[in-house]
Amino acid sequence: MPLEYLPFIFFFIALFYSSVGFGGGSSYLAILSLVLTDFYEIRSTALILNIFVVTIGTLVFIKNGVLKLKLIWPFFVLSIPLAYLGAVIKLSQTTFFLILGGALVMAGFFMILKFLQNKIQTQEFSNPKKIILGGSIGLLSGISGIGGGIFLSPVLHLLNWANPRIIASLASIFILVNSLAGLIGLNMAGTFHVNYDLIVKLIVAVVFGGSLGSYLSNKRFNLKFLGFLTAMLILYVGLRLVLSHGFDIHV
Repeated sequence: MPLEYLPFIFFFIALFYSSVGFGGGSSYLAILSLVLTDFYEIRSTALILNIFVVTIGTLVFIKNGVLKLKLIWPFFVLSIPLAYLGAVIKLSQTTFFLILGGALVMAGFFMILKFLQNKIQTQEFSNPKKIILGGSIGLLSGISGIGGGIFLSPVLHLLNWANPRIIASLASIFILVNSLAGLIGLNMAGTFHVNYDLIVKLIVAVVFGGSLGSYLSNKRFNLKFLGFLTAMLILYVGLRLVLSHGFDIHV
């Protein structure tokens, strides 16, 4: 895939993900893993793009009064330091792509479960449960370069924690703080690598896509079918990475 196509592709990724409170990190990683070979550059680029997209979404949620800090603060107690720790860990290329592939498979699976779930009554979690769940996903987000919202949001939907708008607002700020922590960790570990010519073009693309997606989210635009297709793409790329780097099977 030529690099010239990436800004157009990433515009639509940001458009969809921002509409449901995500940054798009899993799809950025999936696409970048097909066109780039430096896995540190892949992680760094995905985290930067995450930050730009979810910053827009977080501001929209704050403006509309959706963000409920008293409900969500426990999720960040362990997620921020563990996201930093995960990013500091230096991995071999094979190990990284296996972890990334496994994370993408789980992300795609959780997304499909989320789309298939029917609405039922919500329930509140204890603070220790929020802390443990946030910390576990924070560690995975730091290691893989995914902000973590794509894991956290479907899990909360499946466990019936709160209404979709509150979960989307939590996912947005969760991705933001964990992506920042991960980026700091990469920089401290000396593994922050980016192609500045490419990253500027991608930032412009995701900012426009993220802004439009946040607007559509506020208008409750239905992107469920596109989300299902995105989940299938994530599953495919995740399986492809696991098979190629774990079993030397190329599909």
